[in-house]
Amino acid sequence: MLNTRASEAAAVVFLLDVDNTLLDNDRFGADLGATLEAAFGAAERARYWAIYEELRRESGIADYLGALQRFRAGLDNDPSLLQMSAYLLEYPFAERLYPHALETVAHLRTLGPTAILSDGDVVFQPRKLQRAGLWAALRGEVLIYVHKQQMLVAMQQRYPAAHYVMVDDKPQVLAAMKQHLGRKLTTVFVRQGHYAAASAGATIESAPDLTIACIGDLRRRKLEDFLPDSPAINLPAD
Repeated sequence: MLNTRASEAAAVVFLLDVDNTLLDNDRFGADLGATLEAAFGAAERARYWAIYEELRRESGIADYLGALQRFRAGLDNDPSLLQMSAYLLEYPFAERLYPHALETVAHLRTLGPTAILSDGDVVFQPRKLQRAGLWAALRGEVLIYVHKQQMLVAMQQRYPAAHYVMVDDKPQVLAAMKQHLGRKLTTVFVRQGHYAAASAGATIESAPDLTIACIGDLRRRKLEDFLPDSPAINLPAD
């Protein structure tokens, strides 16, 4: 594991979001929707997503397995139902990694301790990381919370450091973290996925320190590029 005592604090710790940051979770959602429709029809697919959104409002996390559990109502005799759990748990997330995602992880680990900091449940989200190869690439350095921006004290206790770098596709989450950590945090906004697209043109208080087009762009960065005195940088895509 990474450092566990304040006396062993690192100079810089890199923290990486997962969904639409390291892997294309939008593509997974589209695949899941298509599979549901093929097995149960368009109306049942819509019902699943309605349940999913209801659970998300209740719990604050994306709970695909919990939604499936509720979705079973009225479908207990449908032979396709029991296949859906295997579909979710065995989904080939390694095929949904963004280009150069694992190379980026490897590069950042040469600059400083690096860990996953993600929102999610305690069953499907870890499984996703394992299936994608991210758990192994990060040597098990993984934090999964309901709302990661509310767990910064716990994060710092787990990974003490003089400075942190957070990479995420949601500028609002980055801004919330910046408000708590200030200059102790460098925020990196990666323009991937529907959350990033939805934020286009929005005014974000505490704008990201760095903005990149895709996760692979970080392979070119040096440690000093992430330090507080570095100017805001917008990197072109490959």
